[in-house]
Amino acid sequence: MKKLQIQIPLILPKVQDEKDQCVEKLINALQDTEGLEKVHVADETDNGVPQLCFHYNPELISINSIQQIAKRTGAEIGEKYGHKLIEVEGIRHVRHARKIEASLNRMDGILQAAVSASGMIGIEFETSKINEEKILTALRKEGLDILVTDVDVERYIKITGVDQNEPDQKEHDHPDGEEDHGHSDGGIFGKNTELIFSIICGAFLGIGFGLSYVDTIPSWVSLSLYIGAYFFGGYFTAKEAIQTVAKGGFEIDFLMLVAAIGAAILGEWAEGALLLFLFSMGHALEHYAMNKARKSIAALAELTPKTALLKRNGKTEEVGIEELKIGDIIVVKPNSKIPADGVIVSGTSSVNQAPITGESVPVDKQPVDDPDKDWSQEDDIKDQNRAFSGTINGNNTLEIKVIKEAKDSTLSRLVKLVNEAQTQKSPTQLLTDKFEKIFVPSVLALVVILLFAFLVIDETFSESFYRAMAVLVAASPCALAISTPSAVLSGVARAARGGVLIKGGRPLEDLGVLTALAFDKTGTLTEGKPKLTKVVALQDIGEDEMLKIAVAVEGLSDHPLAKAVVRDGKERLKGTDIPEAKDLEAVLGKGIKASLGNDKIYIGNLDLYEELDDKKPSNEIEEQVKNLESDGNTTMLIRQNDNYIGIIALMDTPRKEAKETLKQLKKIGIKRMIMLTGDNQKVADAVAKEIGLTDAWGSLLPEEKVEAIKKLRKTEDKVAMVGDGVNDAPAMANSTVGIAMGAAGSDVALETADIALMADKLETLPFAIGLSRKAKGIIRQNLWVSLGIVAILIPSTILGWANIGIAVLIHEGSTLVVVFNALRLLAYKK
Repeated sequence: MKKLQIQIPLILPKVQDEKDQCVEKLINALQDTEGLEKVHVADETDNGVPQLCFHYNPELISINSIQQIAKRTGAEIGEKYGHKLIEVEGIRHVRHARKIEASLNRMDGILQAAVSASGMIGIEFETSKINEEKILTALRKEGLDILVTDVDVERYIKITGVDQNEPDQKEHDHPDGEEDHGHSDGGIFGKNTELIFSIICGAFLGIGFGLSYVDTIPSWVSLSLYIGAYFFGGYFTAKEAIQTVAKGGFEIDFLMLVAAIGAAILGEWAEGALLLFLFSMGHALEHYAMNKARKSIAALAELTPKTALLKRNGKTEEVGIEELKIGDIIVVKPNSKIPADGVIVSGTSSVNQAPITGESVPVDKQPVDDPDKDWSQEDDIKDQNRAFSGTINGNNTLEIKVIKEAKDSTLSRLVKLVNEAQTQKSPTQLLTDKFEKIFVPSVLALVVILLFAFLVIDETFSESFYRAMAVLVAASPCALAISTPSAVLSGVARAARGGVLIKGGRPLEDLGVLTALAFDKTGTLTEGKPKLTKVVALQDIGEDEMLKIAVAVEGLSDHPLAKAVVRDGKERLKGTDIPEAKDLEAVLGKGIKASLGNDKIYIGNLDLYEELDDKKPSNEIEEQVKNLESDGNTTMLIRQNDNYIGIIALMDTPRKEAKETLKQLKKIGIKRMIMLTGDNQKVADAVAKEIGLTDAWGSLLPEEKVEAIKKLRKTEDKVAMVGDGVNDAPAMANSTVGIAMGAAGSDVALETADIALMADKLETLPFAIGLSRKAKGIIRQNLWVSLGIVAILIPSTILGWANIGIAVLIHEGSTLVVVFNALRLLAYKK
């Protein structure tokens, strides 16, 4: 297993040296992250700045992720390492991607390169040793066209051909003296050249084969057609094989070429031409199928309109979205796409948010209370006031104040993260890559042995040679190479369409084998805001009269619980006049006092009355308060002068969908569902009982949540942490899979989690787990098909039961079976 070591300059605010306790806390927080083997302070400094040394496994964690985790745990990271996400055109299949990846990883200064057959390349490098220009030059030398060097929506729209009217769609600015290889166009017929060459090859082969049965036509005519078939069928295979051999490597293309040449030497021109026809046709169809999944992801970028109607000095003018600045007011007409993230400042409408959050029902939008405020600094914007770029306005005109530039919009970052996900390999893919490294040399050794079989058994050299070539074809692991990446790509694409961001193959696979889910309580299982649940009148005074007094007094306070009493109380007392209270006095942590007319009103918990005077509540009243609290309520006892007139109870109520979602999760095989909360155990138990959790662990501090996750991992093996991604980040980093809810509205959640549910909807969770299980199942099927075919074909060709034609037919057939099996994920239903 490849291990890497990097040193990052560590800048902790207000920390003078590396012996500070904050540094120790940071190291402890990082130490348990999966993929990080060891974290310690390095012996040497970087210009006097302490350096943290990370020993890590790049297959499990990237430098970018290390930097994100370090930032979340309080450190700023020096710009010693760079991270680039580049989109290219010209990668023809998975094996070609792997060849480019190996070539990049050999370059000095590149720490880790990951290349996806979909055209995404993720590179992490040392800025002191290599720069972006050198990387791009290396990619061009591999015959690739650079489309986008920093993937975001704005550049996508300008470059990738989303706007078909743009004349300059690609970055084709090669350095002086460097020619444009034009591989992205594939050749004279553009992108379809390989497919057309393959069809011509098949036509020549078919005509040649047919004419060989006509006695009157000389044999050289068929031979000429077979040679033509060799040229068209072998053009791309030979080109790739030569490039690979020139770099000292052996790939499947080279083995196929050797087998085809071997067939020609033996005079089996028709079989050799058939091999090249099926191999090139298989490649072309594989390329087409992978493009289908890739287009599903690229469609995300097309969600944003290229222009916006900017309101300036009372007039509107059309401008490109890249010109929009924070604070600009844009006008969005009915039934058109919203071009930027912002808040509604005028108009009401319903907006279809499905493209971003996957929500099937349009969300009603209304203006914010304070349109002049700088909303770009606000973290907590209500869903009814917020607008996302790429979502679709309903029947009314809206005016929206821009809160994020195009490059920072939720959609832009979603596109970037989905594209990064394509470069992350899954555990199965890492396993198959390792298997191939042993398998391919073993096959070559077997082929060499079979070449000399004529020395041991009674047959001619040509028969031994033919058998060896047939084994070479049979053992080529094409289907194995593409079985996992095609499924991961399709799974990530389907999830993105359903409002779920899955950041690569590892979380996609891990999510499907989870046995336990740990949930944060506030805002995840509950609404995240207290609601008025009970109003109890203790005297002859009516409930509404008592509630009026409570609303009048609590209206003077800005405490969250007071606001909840006022909001829900007014809703309940609709149309009733509320009297005016005055002279508010707060008693910290216990309650408030105020005057209402000639009366003195007290509202608070039992502790408030313990120290107030000798007019204590009766045992019966105390019992009622404690009963309500045991059900998870926060209670307030109200006293008017000397009389206790009522109790009001509030509770952060469970989400409406929580109970049904947990029932579905249980149904699909999640054995344990645990709530981790800072609230007291009584509140935790009450919520757990109401919604059907298996466990509830209360009174936990953030660091104790991390310990709880570690404890769960020992008993349950695979555990996911579901939260909002802000205060749950440390627990998420220690779980098998971190799942953040409401990521569309939270930058931190979007960056933190392995899986981000874009909508603040708990019910998306069973869809994500179901999709993951389907993906895991398809990956398993693909592995069985690809390995099973190889296991059957190798002995069949050794024993002479199958010739080259049959071997290549079954071989290419299995490759297409696994690709199209993977594409079934794109049609996965919720």
